[in-house]
Amino acid sequence: MQTMTTEAACPCGGAAYATCCGPFVAGEALPATAEQLMRSRYTAYTLGNEAYLRATWHPSTRPGEAIVDESGAEKTKWLGLEIKSAFRLRQRNDAQDEPAEDTGDADSVEFVARYKLGGRAHRLHEVSRFVREDAQGAWRWFYLDGSFPERRARK
Repeated sequence: MQTMTTEAACPCGGAAYATCCGPFVAGEALPATAEQLMRSRYTAYTLGNEAYLRATWHPSTRPGEAIVDESGAEKTKWLGLEIKSAFRLRQRNDAQDEPAEDTGDADSVEFVARYKLGGRAHRLHEVSRFVREDAQGAWRWFYLDGSFPERRARK
């Protein structure tokens, strides 16, 4: 598992790791939104932090096998994260087409994560579903599952 300095830029694209995802990954704070949890999970993937990924994956869908596979010769190199749903929600709210929605206890985040594996660049485009539950006296967001939007044909 990798470690980060507190001054380093956050892998999720935020400012400093210490004020972005660092407190969540270290267990010092809980993400207040599904997007914060999604960003911190991406950061945990970049660091190879199996414990955080397991702790933030809903028990009903959490895999039994390892989430981060560091046994192979080729390691995944994470290159960047783009949140799609937050951008569209801002656009929608700016245009005032619809009122802002209260996410309540369920939310989804659409994102694209870029990575390199075996010298080849890849993109992971996912719509992740999250649920917020009372866990040991604190309301926490958990990753539930994800779907992969079909690639649209270029015109």
